[in-house]
Amino acid sequence: MISLARHRLTPAETGPALRALCEWTPADAPGGGLHPGDVGWQLRFDDADILVWTHEETPVAAGFLDGPVLRVTAAPGADLGAIAADAEELLEPGNDRCDGLPVPGWELDREQPWLVMSWTPRPVSSRAEPVGAGDAADRVLVQRSAFAGSTFTVERWRTMKRSPAGGLAVETLVRTPSGEPAAAATGWFAGVGRCGLLEPVGTHPDHRGHGHGRDAVLGACAALARRGASAVAVVTPATNEAAVALYRSAGFTVVREHHDRVRARPA
Repeated sequence: MISLARHRLTPAETGPALRALCEWTPADAPGGGLHPGDVGWQLRFDDADILVWTHEETPVAAGFLDGPVLRVTAAPGADLGAIAADAEELLEPGNDRCDGLPVPGWELDREQPWLVMSWTPRPVSSRAEPVGAGDAADRVLVQRSAFAGSTFTVERWRTMKRSPAGGLAVETLVRTPSGEPAAAATGWFAGVGRCGLLEPVGTHPDHRGHGHGRDAVLGACAALARRGASAVAVVTPATNEAAVALYRSAGFTVVREHHDRVRARPA
């Protein structure tokens, strides 16, 4: 087994982990549990705790605890067994799910599958506009309206934008003809020739059914393509029929079904 060191990074220290994740991101669709954009979205919290595993000072995996889920992506060819063995220390009772590592004794969750969907760059038409500092309050309003229990704030938006991942983010906002904020999307760049990611996408409940979400998605995808992304991926619960229909309408296709690993239930 290789010798591993695990480090906890503050948001300001996440640059090396983000660069490694970008290097590990393939051209077609993310292969592990974590895209650099997932870290970028997590960095809206000023106390975010990001993990990186190194071998002889070289990063071999990165991840974080997303609530009860440990999400990890490892370098191509990395020893997943060794990383999983070390990660077991983090998986105390309550942290009962893992995305990206073959934790010994854990099983695939067949009850709550995810769909990995991908969009190939092409010409698009969209009413979406880039999100600037003056749009932050409206961007936050859409997020909080679209997701029950959201704790997003303008200050957390600013924290995300100031973070080492801030330069990877592209954000779009769609307004109604009367100017009300209707839908928004955040996309994340991983480098030229690598797959971007949408995380998150939301439509205000008062403005659903009018194509606003589709326009926000297409605007973010187009912005990522202009920067050189080879594709754009999104990961959504297979049971979220409305989200799957939205992404299909924007030209996304299903690449694969993905399953977290869960702690084995007592017999």
